[in-house]
Amino acid sequence: MKKLYESAKAALNNHQVIAFPTETVFGLGVYYDDEQAYHLLNQIKRRREDKPYTLMLSDISDITKYAYIKESELNALKKFIPGPITLLLKCKNSVPGYVTHNTGIIGVRVPENKEALDLLKYLEKPLLVPSANRADQKPAMNDEEVKAIFNDEVAVIIPGKSVGGLPSTIVDLTGEEIKLIRQGPISLEDIKKAL
Repeated sequence: MKKLYESAKAALNNHQVIAFPTETVFGLGVYYDDEQAYHLLNQIKRRREDKPYTLMLSDISDITKYAYIKESELNALKKFIPGPITLLLKCKNSVPGYVTHNTGIIGVRVPENKEALDLLKYLEKPLLVPSANRADQKPAMNDEEVKAIFNDEVAVIIPGKSVGGLPSTIVDLTGEEIKLIRQGPISLEDIKKAL
């Protein structure tokens, strides 16, 4: 795998898009602070420019480097992270404005499957990650499907398959009340209980 991770790193340094499995669906990735690659990602996905991407991190302790979260919330959510949950948080200045469409809010996620975590640890830098599909199409679940959809538009594909099929639960923690934005494998009730 190390050779593949090296190829992925080289591709990312070259402003290209990579693909890899997560526990929910296959994801596409670019470095979070690479504006050139960000626009390429929009182009490949045929996605509206105003739809933001998730910031994917290798460790729960990295969340506070990029976003604001109460320590009590972070501790309470440790039972779900890493896992299929995305937190909408107010972001720090370390996140470029174009990433959040100047809203100052970013979705943050730490995946739990081994390939994604190993890759992120190897890269030592967060990725912007949407699901591997064209806009409004079904997400790819394995490397073969990614190849079929994107052909050579994706520079490096980490082989594997995603078994979840359900995109992550998204919760908004930016207001007074926690809000459910998208229902995924983890229920709002469970999250509220934990908090």
